[in-house]
Amino acid sequence: MEVEAAGGGDDMTKFLVSNGSVDIRGRPADKRKTGGWKASPFIIVNEVVERMAFYAIAVNMVRYLVREMHQSLPDAATHTTDWIGAAFILTILGAFLADAYLGRFLTIVIFSCIYAVGMILLTLSASIDSLRPPPPPCVPGLPGSVCKPATSKHTAFLYTALALVALGTGGIKPCVSSFGADQFDEADKNEAHKKYSFFNWFFFAINMGVLLGITLMVFVEERMGWGWGFGVPAASTVLSVLVLVAGAPFYRFQRPAGSAFTRFAQVMVAACRNHAKGVVVASGGAREEELFEVKTKESDIVGAQKLPHTNQYRFLDKAAVVTDAKDIGTSRWRLCTVTQVEEFKCFVRVLPVWASTIALSICFAQLSTFFISQATIMDRNLGSHFEIPPGSVSVFAAVNALVLVPIYEGFVVPFLRRFTGHRRGITSLQRMGVGLFISIFAFISAAVVEKKRRDHADPTSMTVFWLLPQYFLIGSAEVFTYVGQLEFFYDEATDGTRSLSSAMFLSEIGIGSWLSTALVKIVERTTGGVEKGWLRNDLNQSRLDYFYWVLCGINVVNFFGYLVVAWLYRGKDGSYGTVMDAVVLKDEADEKSKVEP
Repeated sequence: MEVEAAGGGDDMTKFLVSNGSVDIRGRPADKRKTGGWKASPFIIVNEVVERMAFYAIAVNMVRYLVREMHQSLPDAATHTTDWIGAAFILTILGAFLADAYLGRFLTIVIFSCIYAVGMILLTLSASIDSLRPPPPPCVPGLPGSVCKPATSKHTAFLYTALALVALGTGGIKPCVSSFGADQFDEADKNEAHKKYSFFNWFFFAINMGVLLGITLMVFVEERMGWGWGFGVPAASTVLSVLVLVAGAPFYRFQRPAGSAFTRFAQVMVAACRNHAKGVVVASGGAREEELFEVKTKESDIVGAQKLPHTNQYRFLDKAAVVTDAKDIGTSRWRLCTVTQVEEFKCFVRVLPVWASTIALSICFAQLSTFFISQATIMDRNLGSHFEIPPGSVSVFAAVNALVLVPIYEGFVVPFLRRFTGHRRGITSLQRMGVGLFISIFAFISAAVVEKKRRDHADPTSMTVFWLLPQYFLIGSAEVFTYVGQLEFFYDEATDGTRSLSSAMFLSEIGIGSWLSTALVKIVERTTGGVEKGWLRNDLNQSRLDYFYWVLCGINVVNFFGYLVVAWLYRGKDGSYGTVMDAVVLKDEADEKSKVEP
């Protein structure tokens, strides 16, 4: 200890993180005491519980609304889809607050508390008779049985609870993966390697939560009642907040950088203002000496490092061109720094990738709608004494993810790394492409199986295990695409937009849910409605296989569109993000091996 003290501060700097993170006391974070896998388990536990609670609601909410609130099936399905969509769209709000004002940790804690309150209210709604319509003898859906509808008081209380859960999800989801990744220093090769393992295990944790929600919690709802089914996740949510807070001494914290949307608007306004003044940027790009940047080591965006200038989207460079020396240091609405311009470029750059992966979210929406509807009217007996609940059939996809992630991380990545030289085996864009490709076969399988089920002599006697291939394939597609998105949107984000970048791909799930609803309505109206069309009240009279072929066609078109987007994509470091990225890295590794002994 005396030798360390005598060595001065320089000896200690090697233990400090290089990305500006601080510990709970506001000091530069020490790698020996904070971050890494010392901090990650607390974050992962919070995510497992949040996913368990969310899916305990999502997979059975249609049934709850029909059975307990006496809503019609179409209304219940629409309300559930809208609620799921809203939960993921609200991630943009959570990301904005985290990046601009609260920081990721505080945002997760606050919205976890909101989530817990929503779960408690939902439990009360399911437990107190006065908060629901009168119970049976009415039987919803049975001809001749009259069920008293829920009053405005009943629905207001329930929707308030669901709104708080959706708001809590919106605040937690965009922050938790980024906050976990913040625990690893990218400049440290050892920690950088562990960060990508974290993304894989984080996705593993998500599916563990989903698995618990669609098995254990659905079982509790079926056997012990809705009060217990919602109450257990509510209690678990409260405990998860305590676990998350208990890990605070081990976390690394990034300071909030202010409103990214304001900075984006400033770039656009400044660029348009200078364009109106006649500022022209040469076709080869602006010269560095023409562009404004602060002279300090760090950028003037709080907690963000400076970004190098790139020649892409040259129009935006006009925001940083100095036309009047008086503008320097006055207003960012008149003159922006190179870093501020490049931050906006990074955001614009990922939009085509974001748009070209939304189609897969439409497919994922079928997991909680038509896939479940198929399972409901199939033989779900497991042996002679147990029947699989319809809401638990999605376990096929969740288990696949739990099995595939360890195999991919332990065997596939090292194998691919030997051929590509890439530390992750393949790039994030390539991984997303694999997922999009697999999704095509998921819906080929779904269409073929549904055709076989419909043509079967007794459709209801066909075992539910015929759905296993489509669940397996859609689960595999999710493993590749979701983790690839986690990696890609985190890597391509800047220091001040990490949570916002995560919210972008999470919002795809919400948009996909709403687009799925719109697609169903379009198919209904164009094929003859619920009486004669492809999608009828009676699934045995429907042509659901035709609908699956439509989804398959959408996936095929989207896949080829994605290939073009991925091939043309250039990262924030100026490198291409497809096969060329891996080849270049391999060549660099080969050259390095020739030089090093």
